[in-house]
Amino acid sequence: MIRRDVLRGGAALAVLGGSAGGLFAQTQTAPTPAPDGAAAPVAAAPFGFESVVGIAKDLSGSSYAAPQMTLRGTFAKLTYDQYRAIRFRRDRDPWGGLPNFAVDLLPPGMIYTQPVEINIVENGQPRPLPFNLDTFEFDPKLFPEGIDTTEVEGLGWSGFRLRAPLNRPDFMDEFVVFQGASYFRAVARGTIYGLSARGLAIGTGSSAGEEFPLFRTFWIHRPQPGDRMVRVNALLDSDSVTGAYEFLMEPGADTVIQVRCALFPRRELQNVGIAPLTSMFWFSPADRPGIDDFRSAVHDSDGLQMLTGEGARLWRLLSNPANLQISAFQDSSPRGFGLAQRARSFDDYRDTEADYQDRPSAWVQPVSDFGRGSVTLVEIPVRNEFNDNIVSYWQPAQALAANQRADFAYDLIISKLPPDNPPLARAMRTMSGISVNAADWRTYNIDFSETQIGALEPQLVVQASAGKIGAVHAVRMPEQDLFRLAFEFTPGNATLAELSARLVGPDGPISETWLHRWTSG
Repeated sequence: MIRRDVLRGGAALAVLGGSAGGLFAQTQTAPTPAPDGAAAPVAAAPFGFESVVGIAKDLSGSSYAAPQMTLRGTFAKLTYDQYRAIRFRRDRDPWGGLPNFAVDLLPPGMIYTQPVEINIVENGQPRPLPFNLDTFEFDPKLFPEGIDTTEVEGLGWSGFRLRAPLNRPDFMDEFVVFQGASYFRAVARGTIYGLSARGLAIGTGSSAGEEFPLFRTFWIHRPQPGDRMVRVNALLDSDSVTGAYEFLMEPGADTVIQVRCALFPRRELQNVGIAPLTSMFWFSPADRPGIDDFRSAVHDSDGLQMLTGEGARLWRLLSNPANLQISAFQDSSPRGFGLAQRARSFDDYRDTEADYQDRPSAWVQPVSDFGRGSVTLVEIPVRNEFNDNIVSYWQPAQALAANQRADFAYDLIISKLPPDNPPLARAMRTMSGISVNAADWRTYNIDFSETQIGALEPQLVVQASAGKIGAVHAVRMPEQDLFRLAFEFTPGNATLAELSARLVGPDGPISETWLHRWTSG
């Protein structure tokens, strides 16, 4: 066990680490002499975000040592179905049956090979939760030979999930899960799991390879019976950076997660992503080359929605490219961005199992000033729906300096659609195909919501960075409350072209700006 004492504002921060005791922190104030000269009892200071900041800063001064565990016996060869058949026993909830929140601890195995230390914070003080196999039930149908309890030495938790009466008052739905590297997923009322968030992205899409920081320790604060929010602190660690995180989460029709972090780079970080989101896009009516599938669309998100620092609203269609694509939308002090699932009807997919129409959207709303940088979109080729291939994040213009603290704060809002809803027409659906007039032209149909257009006869503004645009026209669809902007495009000799379209009225734009990247692949 290693002990390091670091003074923080007159308080001694004791950091304990090691495979036996785990990595956690306790704070205590310096003893004050009593009137009779004897030392007064030590008063424990509440554990919180700055406690984790002290741990992260101290840890950044040493080389990264990845936590490891050896999966033995049953845990070394779990199938997907077997892993799902290991269930947390609700009577082992460390919160003991609160009416408003519950916590499940998650087992190791399959792809989860790094142990995660979990602490419960009660009355401002943390206590570690050692791994205990008795907290799980193993479905005998998938484990007919049972479990050898001698196999658990050295195992640890892989994460946790939180529950609340999200969809109805008499049932505790899971609404957020932290598991794997720095990944976490959340849902809002009436939605199911889809896209994921992460604590930090490093080197995403780079030729040098991506680095995946790990939330190695969590501190879960026990809420009071009437609380609507639950607080979680986390320690992030990797080769390049350490970080202290705080998540203040309120589940509901919109699940709101207030995030703040303090990062301590071990080296200069240039290709770093703040508030990263990860999703899946295979195909849609706008982009399905060579796809032979009975469904009309398969995706967890269909577009990147942005609200720039100057107030411009952009909608960038997602794609499944033939080759890796990285797009950067430069901005200063962005007001919001996120991955959205706008196609919300069963008829958009006709999938009775995946229910893609119920996947949530995620919106990042900066609280601190993000400064100059870019909303970055990474699109990776996939051949099925089983791998995430879309990543978006904020990349600061300036690298994060080594050995200097960098703070960020933002709200992550999980909902059916992003909460930014101005009086502008939205691009609700895009369809594309070979033109009936010429094989080297493509037809695009963009269906905007018509409510904001009304009786106006907007100017149709369509542009391309390469090639030619033709046959631009509009069709009103009053029965569907849609306004269709249609055009044709030919690339000529170009292999890539950036397309944009918007509707403009007498006083300026009356729609968001639709964006799409065409490639020859």
